[in-house]
Formats: sequence, structure tokens, C-alpha cells
Amino acid sequence: MTRLLLAIETSCDETAAAVVDDAYTVRSSVVASQIDLHAAFGGVVPELASRAHVEVITQIVERALDEAGVVGTDLAAVAVTSGPGLVGALLVGIATAKALALGWGVPVVRVNHLEGHLASVYLADRDVPFPQIALLVSGGHCMLTRSTGPGRYELLGETVDDSIGEAYDKVARFLGLGYPGGPVLDRLAAAGEDVLGFPRPMLADGYSFSFSGLKTAVVNHVRADPGFSETEVAASFVAACMDVLCAKLRRALEEFGDPAVAIVGGVAASPILRARAQALADEFGTRLLIPPQSMATDNAAMIGVAAWHVLGASGPSGRAFGPEPDLRLRFG
Repeated sequence: MTRLLLAIETSCDETAAAVVDDAYTVRSSVVASQIDLHAAFGGVVPELASRAHVEVITQIVERALDEAGVVGTDLAAVAVTSGPGLVGALLVGIATAKALALGWGVPVVRVNHLEGHLASVYLADRDVPFPQIALLVSGGHCMLTRSTGPGRYELLGETVDDSIGEAYDKVARFLGLGYPGGPVLDRLAAAGEDVLGFPRPMLADGYSFSFSGLKTAVVNHVRADPGFSETEVAASFVAACMDVLCAKLRRALEEFGDPAVAIVGGVAASPILRARAQALADEFGTRLLIPPQSMATDNAAMIGVAAWHVLGASGPSGRAFGPEPDLRLRFG
């Protein structure tokens, strides 16, 4: 008999709910974005994000249940992101999940947001091979892992300063391109050429990443050249980012020779990264695992898939947990 769960995601600036069954079929997925709310500030304002979650979460959950054609008592569990993320935003989702689970008489499952992103590849294809190299790139994270199965991870490397998504947003804000920075920089990059020779930080240094110096190089170039070309700056910045990511992926594929490589996180929505990653996978004869473009950014469907993994491995979470804003993956 097919089982269903409701998943809730409120780690940052998306209020999301989804109904996912135990075969990882998404019965519904609803996301309310706060982009317009935060755009004037060039980034997410935590207090505003928390208030916005409070205002819409009930109707988002109701829509997810309605679109799936289920009621709360049809569910096997309620899953929720417990971290990492903004503490106030996480608290809204957790409080909602606990209240609903108590009212419906079902267990709660807490999910690591990063494991949600890593599980998002199941939203494109349920046949996910292991071991696999996984590049998790988003507004808050940039790390390279190796996984032998759901919940079993080895950290190969991570950023020593800014995440790549953070660097994108900071460069876009400096250039006056609005928020979020990724989509607009990618569009401009597609129309320009890499002619400025921006640095590729830590290109030859194992699996670690750094993007702060690259961001500074962009700022220094723009300040020194008032007549700068937006398309040239965007193309040169994006090319430097992609070269670094792909160099680390290449190194991991050469070292481990795994049958699959996964690209997950909000930056995985980038058409440029998707094309570069596919070319690299083709070169090595490995399989590229990547979520649908609409599911690369924060959503509750990925939390639902990860929740089924958690339920299978360790069962429900109990009700004594709270928000964990600095939660990390468990390695080893």
C-alpha cells in the first residue's frame, strides 16, 4: 500500500509544502517565493522572511493537500526542515509541522536541508546509482561530497569563505542587477565573452573552494573602468566560477571513477552549469544526476524524498527537536 507524507520547507525565503509518496512520486508541490519582498534590500532580511512564512504557511499547506487530493489523516508522517537556515524561518515550519502532526496523530520527521538537496536528484530519476560524487552549490553552501548511499557521505571539500551563490548575489548587487543574482548574471554571460581574465581561486588546491577573492577582483575591475561592459564582466565572472567548479569535479572523477556525478542546490538551476556538467559527464562516461530545473531551488518535494530516507534508516524523530540554523551533514 502506498504511503504518503506532507513535507514542509521554510529554511530561508521560500514557503513550501509538498505531498510525496514512498515511491518518491510528487503528488503536489507548492512554493511561495519571497523574492519581491527582499529584492529592494539586495538579499534576504531574516525578520521579514519569518513574518512572511507566518502569513502564508497555512494556505500553502492547504493547497498542497488539496492538490494531492488528501487530508491529514491519510498521511503516514509530516516532515519538516530543521536546519540549516534562518532560525526564525525554521521555527515557523517546525511549529507548523509539530502542530499538524499532533492534530492528525502522525509522527514528525526532521530533515537536514542539505540532505534534501542531495535527495533532489530522485525527482528526475528514481534509479540513482552509488557511489556518486555530489556538488552542492547554493546561496549558502558550496561543497563537494562523495556518497555511497542516502545518508552516507564523505566530505571532499567546501568553501573557505563565500558560497558560490553568495558570490553571485554580491556581484549582481554591486553591478546594480537586482536580486537574486544568478539568473541575470547567467543571461548576461550568455551574451558576452570571457575576456577579462578574472582569477580562478584555489583552482589547483585539492577540493576546497574560495570565491571571495574572485568577487573582489570583479569589484576592483569595475571601479577602475567606469565604462565597463556588463556582458563582459558577467561572462568573465561566470566563466571563472564554472572553471573552478568543473576543475574540482574533474579531479574527483579522475580520483574515484564513480558511475555518477550529481549537481544539486539552487545554482544547479543555472543553464551554464548544467551544460558544463553534462559535457564533463559525457567525457568521463559517467551519469549526470541533476534535479529538474524547477526543483533545484528550495522546495518541499526534495524534503519529502529525504524524509522517506530518514524514516527507513532511523524512524520518526520525536517531538523534542527545534531549529538547528548551523546544522551540517553527518560525515563518515
